[in-house]
Amino acid sequence: MNSQTLFYIIICILLLQYAIDTVLDYLNARKFNDPIPTELQGIFDEEEYLKSQSYKKENYRFSLVNDTFSTLSTLLFLLFGGFNLVDNWVQTITEHSILQGLLFFGILMSAASLLSFPFGYYQTFIIEEKFGFNKTSKRTFFKDLLKNGILSLILGGVILFLIFWFLSWAGTYFWLYAWGLLVFLMLFINLFYTKLIVPIFNKQSPLEAGSLKNAIEQYAQKVGFNLDNVFVIDGSKRSTKSNAYFSGFGKQKRVTLFDTLINDLNQDEIVAVLAHEVGHYKRNHIIINMIMSILVSGFTLYILSLFVNTPELSLAIGVERVSFHAALIGFTLLYSPISTITSLVLNFLSRKFEFQADDYAKETYDASPLISSLKKLSKNNLGNLTPHPLYVIMNYSHPPLAERIRNLKA
Repeated sequence: MNSQTLFYIIICILLLQYAIDTVLDYLNARKFNDPIPTELQGIFDEEEYLKSQSYKKENYRFSLVNDTFSTLSTLLFLLFGGFNLVDNWVQTITEHSILQGLLFFGILMSAASLLSFPFGYYQTFIIEEKFGFNKTSKRTFFKDLLKNGILSLILGGVILFLIFWFLSWAGTYFWLYAWGLLVFLMLFINLFYTKLIVPIFNKQSPLEAGSLKNAIEQYAQKVGFNLDNVFVIDGSKRSTKSNAYFSGFGKQKRVTLFDTLINDLNQDEIVAVLAHEVGHYKRNHIIINMIMSILVSGFTLYILSLFVNTPELSLAIGVERVSFHAALIGFTLLYSPISTITSLVLNFLSRKFEFQADDYAKETYDASPLISSLKKLSKNNLGNLTPHPLYVIMNYSHPPLAERIRNLKA
């Protein structure tokens, strides 16, 4: 297959993805005005439900503009030789192939960040502000951008450098070394993300002694779960939305509760949420997700190794010379349909795991406080109570609220 054919296939893939996403968003938006399911009656009063619908509609319009701009930008960059311009420019700076690749990706990522900046700013300070969610100051917003940029530069640069070096050293077997690198990074991040990365952006502190901590410790002891690390994160400095998550395994496991969650829920509801998170650990969901991610990354890198030395893969994005960094861009664009399929499988698995974690909380604690906590969180976050089934299949990592409540009541 020649490079021109691959070029048109890439264009078709981009247009098809945009069309599918747009149709799914439209179908989902059509259900915003549907009657609230019986299980969810009473979550919103009339005024709150109107506010919820308005929030969903505004995000729908924003997403449509954002996706259209992103797709058009990529198409124009392809059609008018943007990748070739960048490639020619980096060749004037250095003759070293690895440095050329790093500069190539650095320029593209910087350009993408600049183009996405107005959308991120608008969403934070217009939409989220309008509906009372935003607590991020402009100072914090720009500090976050700077910190994210520096982290991406350091981590992304090191990972790309090693992958480029593996290719030059090991040839087509580079994928095994790259896979080993990614496995190490996945394990390291899972174990130490909350200790090394989170403190760069947020303040974490151990849960203070008191009735809540006592209740959590009593539950952990009851289910035979050694939990010494329960932390509270200052999520309220950026948003009023609540969350909780589990990270790590072995001695490094910890539960993190947002301060907004502690403010929004009562003690029984917080313990029920924690029981759900413990359920993920007890049912080995963290390890299974890790194994799935490892297998998917290995499969992706193996497929890349089969085509990376095909000249047409580089030339398909409009560059005039063959290079690994150009082939990597071409492969990423062509691989996206397979990536969509793997995401569908992982989302299906994730939704199944959420039901299992809910069941664990129901069996070891109580369903009622978990149900009330889910309702409160959905209300406070203006969640979508009537998502379209196809949209759920394609995009949801958690089951819709009505399905979770039906399961908990069963």
